[in-house]
Parts: sequence; structure tokens; C-alpha cells
Amino acid sequence: MSLHSPDLTKQPPRSARVRLGGYAILPRCLDKGRAMLAGKNGEYHYACPLDQQFLEFAGIDPEALKKELGKSDTEVLAWIQANAKHKRTGVEIAAWSTWQDQRAPDNTDGREYLNGLHKAGAPNREDIITWFDVLDLDDFVSFGGKG
Repeated sequence: MSLHSPDLTKQPPRSARVRLGGYAILPRCLDKGRAMLAGKNGEYHYACPLDQQFLEFAGIDPEALKKELGKSDTEVLAWIQANAKHKRTGVEIAAWSTWQDQRAPDNTDGREYLNGLHKAGAPNREDIITWFDVLDLDDFVSFGGKG
């Protein structure tokens, strides 16, 4: 596996909880984009609705970001900081990332969907509450872990 293009047919991308420049979701988005460019994204999709949460918050065009994915995480972060339409403070980024980390379904349909994923992956676990919880669980189970 190359540092710049993970093979997501063999391992999951980084958790959405992992931060880069304080941003949740960003490292996962970068992993999926790099894997897509290398043709090794498996079931993962770049610029999916989760990635859009970051892209919209920062004000980054996914096609423009895609052109930067051959660079290191540090270089991509510098590009984001220079090109983001929404210049966020560290406090704003921390608050948004904390909110993302704790975000759970806010309606009946979303809760039923999350509960279905939870039941399929680890019906006996009581700690699957947020969207990031279910993503981490799905990544773990998809690559052979027991929920």
C-alpha cells in the first residue's frame, strides 16, 4: 500500500473520527479519494454524503480537492487552508468536529436506518449510538472483525 493511495479493498479508510487540522472526516475523505484515483476504492465512494459534510463546512470543491490528492496530508491541509471559501477559526473547527463526532439521527427514518445497520453488524453491542459509531463498526465487520 502506498502512503498516498491506500488499498480500500484490503483495509478501511481512516475513521471519520480522525482529525487533520482539527477537521473530522477529512482524513477519511482523503483516503477514499486517493484510493479512487488508484482504482482501489472498493465499496467506498469519494465525495459521498459524509464527505460533503466536510466539503460544505470548509467550502471546498471536491473536483478541485481531487487534483491535490497526490500530495501529503500536510500539503493538502495547507491547500485547504489557502483555498477554503469558509475561513474557519480553530474554535469553529473544533466545535464542528465535536458535533460531527456526536451526531446521531435526528428523525425516525434515520434512527431506523442506523438501528438496522447496528443490528446487522453487532446486535448485542449497546454502544452504537452515533453515525461515526456505525461507520467504525461497519468498517471493522467488513474486514473480518466480529461485531
